[in-house]
Amino acid sequence: MAIWTDAGVDDGLDVAYLRAHPQNLDRLIEHQRIRTTPLPGGDTCRAERLTLDDGSSVFAKSLLQAEPGFFASEVAGLRWLGDHVPVPEVIAGTESTLLLSWIEPGASTPAAAEDLGRSLAALHASGADAFGAVWRGWIGRLPMDNSPASSWPEFYAGQRVIPFVRQAVDAGRMTVADAVVVERALDHIGNVGVPVEPPSRLHGDLWSGNVLWSAAGPAYLVDPAAHGGHRETDLAMLALFGLPHLDRVFSAYDEAAPLGLGWRERVGLHQLHPLAVHAAMFGAGYGARAAQLARRYV
Repeated sequence: MAIWTDAGVDDGLDVAYLRAHPQNLDRLIEHQRIRTTPLPGGDTCRAERLTLDDGSSVFAKSLLQAEPGFFASEVAGLRWLGDHVPVPEVIAGTESTLLLSWIEPGASTPAAAEDLGRSLAALHASGADAFGAVWRGWIGRLPMDNSPASSWPEFYAGQRVIPFVRQAVDAGRMTVADAVVVERALDHIGNVGVPVEPPSRLHGDLWSGNVLWSAAGPAYLVDPAAHGGHRETDLAMLALFGLPHLDRVFSAYDEAAPLGLGWRERVGLHQLHPLAVHAAMFGAGYGARAAQLARRYV
């Protein structure tokens, strides 16, 4: 007997059905065919756990009136990263919703942290065709220019830091004086010892909230802003807001793919991007912090 013939569901609602018919998701939720449980942490998107007829779960994130390509960019990033690090499986996506496999959360452990360090080393070593990406970039709700660039200093300054510094100033969330300090630091980016390396395959928004420690053991990476960049940038982002067993991550990474001399002294330089983004989105405290870090490199 058909369960809901209007939506084409006839043998029970499961992941296979959602994969084949993502366009029916909103109607299924509206008609209470799917149990939804809101999840915390959705600053940009609504996050929910969907429980299906067979008891399995799916992670859903949605954004009303999302700009074209918003979720397609995340799908492209997840698939690009997924050849080398654990990421959720992409089940289906529409212009307003993305469905991913459910990862049961677990506790962070030293062993998982070391595995994460080795996985990141392998991810970065897999490389990218250029600094940038072929898909449109997003970080939170803010668009990012992923146009390929010929060098990392040019890409990082012109497409990752300065646009968000200027947005923050325009929004009254960063002072002009602080913006001048950051831009002066970027003028000296070639003099601070950043190793000249080919583009690495980056997660691109690798703060601690985008590392999902799983009950099964490995750490999964979520919510990427994936692109080709400098590998030190991902590591600096991990350090920005703290991560359990961070020293284990760094040690395992450095053992698998030794980092350039003085990389710890350059962490602040690589943090200018996320701090500029946070200033543009949230408030002036992040702009002041960016300027404080920038003064080390002027």
